[in-house]
Amino acid sequence: MRPLVIGITTTVLLLLNTLLLIGPLMLLALLKLLMPSRRSRAFMSRAVMWVAETWAEGCKKIFALMTPTHWEISGAERLRRDASYLVVSNHQSWVDIPALLQAFNRKTPYFKFFLKKELIWVPFLGLAFWALDYPFMKRYSRELLARRPELKGQDLAITRAACEKFRDLPVTIVNYLEGTRFTPAKQAKQQSPYRYLLKPKSGGIAFVLAALGEQIDALLDVTVVYDNGQAPGFWALLSGQVDRVRVDICIRDLDPALWQGDYENDPVFRQFMHRWIAQLWQEKDARIHSLLNERSTGA
Repeated sequence: MRPLVIGITTTVLLLLNTLLLIGPLMLLALLKLLMPSRRSRAFMSRAVMWVAETWAEGCKKIFALMTPTHWEISGAERLRRDASYLVVSNHQSWVDIPALLQAFNRKTPYFKFFLKKELIWVPFLGLAFWALDYPFMKRYSRELLARRPELKGQDLAITRAACEKFRDLPVTIVNYLEGTRFTPAKQAKQQSPYRYLLKPKSGGIAFVLAALGEQIDALLDVTVVYDNGQAPGFWALLSGQVDRVRVDICIRDLDPALWQGDYENDPVFRQFMHRWIAQLWQEKDARIHSLLNERSTGA
């Protein structure tokens, strides 16, 4: 009965926090839409980010008040709010998103995801995503490109244009290389060579680096680990049934060569990207193993 009460109360408080701030965010979004100059729109973007960060801080305080979850965050000491980052993380649960909020809110620029262009038409959310400067991307399938070769390269051009606004503000871009949440069933189906990870996908991060590489100051290699290696559901977090979450952050330099090639058309560059990502993923798999062993031995 106690987890049910905690879960319902936490959910209600999170909803109230959202309802309290969605109005100001929508108002600022509309004002931003009406701004005549790039400078004034950048100012409004900062105001929108402040609202989003305030919402995230409210969520953090609600979790701290209502749940016993201990967030163990390491490696965040050198993070800066005036730098741009690319975040690469393993993905196991919807709890990963609150974990990122705990680790990065008001320590780095408010993080963003690349979104499908169609999401801009979702009522309220589309306007919020636009106001928060989430980049909308349009990917063309290989089949469509084979039928219409004139579209080749336009998806990257659209994304680069969407990212122009980041020249005025620092940014944190999040990319989940696995493309979906990890489960043992998916791992077995893929025949993944990793103990704790699915096979990474190279195309998405190559696309991000091609569009934003010169603006990114560092890669944040994030590893999220749960007790006993078992990823909890979001309700478990809301209802106070998650004891600890470990967020391990490793700041890595990025080789400029990673965005100086043509991933789609150059097989040599594509192989270079595959090798870099495979090495990154092997090290992450080993890091997860090490963190889980630390917990089992009480280190």
